[in-house]
Parts: sequence; structure tokens; C-alpha cells
Amino acid sequence: MSGSSEVVGAVFILIGAVISLVSAIGNVRLPDVYTRSHAASKSSTLGVLCTLVGTLLYFLISDGYFSIRLILGIFFVFLTAPVAAHVICRAAYRHKVPLAAESAQDELKDYYMENESLDTDHKANLIQKKAGT
Repeated sequence: MSGSSEVVGAVFILIGAVISLVSAIGNVRLPDVYTRSHAASKSSTLGVLCTLVGTLLYFLISDGYFSIRLILGIFFVFLTAPVAAHVICRAAYRHKVPLAAESAQDELKDYYMENESLDTDHKANLIQKKAGT
């Protein structure tokens, strides 16, 4: 039974390593922060998850040991990596980091233009109210 667990674990770990390698290559080769964010979040999350699942399956099958730490690691990587990538991209967009020239269109431009003008008007009204009292 030990041989099959080693093979299953090794396959998942190898798949995770290959996906992480592709993520690293994408992180170097892609043109801007927005496309690099996809490589850094999606691919590396999947690579780390495959590696952790392979480790979990190896210990589960060979030793009968169920590790709650590996489950928590899988959960937190799955939860935090995409959220962090979203926040980084949002901050980059709000600080007007330019898109790559190859980008087809900027769908958020109109949305942020409308909301920024509303936020500016709201802040100006608040300042006037404070100055008046």
C-alpha cells in the first residue's frame, strides 16, 4: 500500500511544481501588473494547493494520518491568495498604473470616473458643512 501512496502523492506534488513553474514564468514574461496578478494568484494558488493535497494524500494513505494543519493550509491559501491579488490590482488601478498596450479595453474607466466625481462632490459638501458650523 505504501507504493501507491507514494505515487499518488508524487503525482500531485509534481503537478503542483509544474504549475508553480508556469506561474513563475508568467510572472516574469507578462507585460503589466494586472496580467502578472493573474499568473501570481491563480496559477500559484493551484500549484500550492496541488502540492498540499499531494502531501495530505501521501500521509493519509501511507500512515493513516489526517493532518488538520494541511487542511488549514489549503483553506488559507485558497482564501487569501485571490483576495490579495484583487486588492493589489485594485490599488494599482486606483493609482493609475497604466495597462499594457496589448489590452483590449478598459471596462472600469467609466465606472471609476463616475464614482470619483460623486466622491469628490460628497467630500466638498462635507467640507462646506464643517466650515459653515
